[in-house]
Amino acid sequence: MIPKNSFPKIEHLCGEKRLSRLFNEGKAFIVYPLRIIYIVEQKSDIVTASVLVSVPKKRFKHAVKRNRLKRLMREAYRLNKHLLIDKLNENNLQIQLAFNYVSDEEMDFLTIEKKVKSAIQKIIEKFEQTQSEIS
Repeated sequence: MIPKNSFPKIEHLCGEKRLSRLFNEGKAFIVYPLRIIYIVEQKSDIVTASVLVSVPKKRFKHAVKRNRLKRLMREAYRLNKHLLIDKLNENNLQIQLAFNYVSDEEMDFLTIEKKVKSAIQKIIEKFEQTQSEIS
């Protein structure tokens, strides 16, 4: 069992096939400064959520800034992922999720955390809409 507030390697989204599938078939929306791409499917893996965090080199030339932003986004997700995972576990589903930073300026942790939280809420709302349409 994975602890509630951790973000172990097994939850990191990697692999060329999985990434290309996510970017080709996934649904996307923007909660500025983040672009979120996701796929929700029936659970077939032990991991409920696989997450990718990226900051483009085109916008932030210095690796220090890119790494800091990625660290902030991972921490914001780690602290709030229980909202999403609990909802997915109730319905026996899993998600593949990518957070892409799209702003040109660096933001502080509180802003990023607020945006990650609202992105998670938006995913839950979209998921609930599709569940009610199916029923």
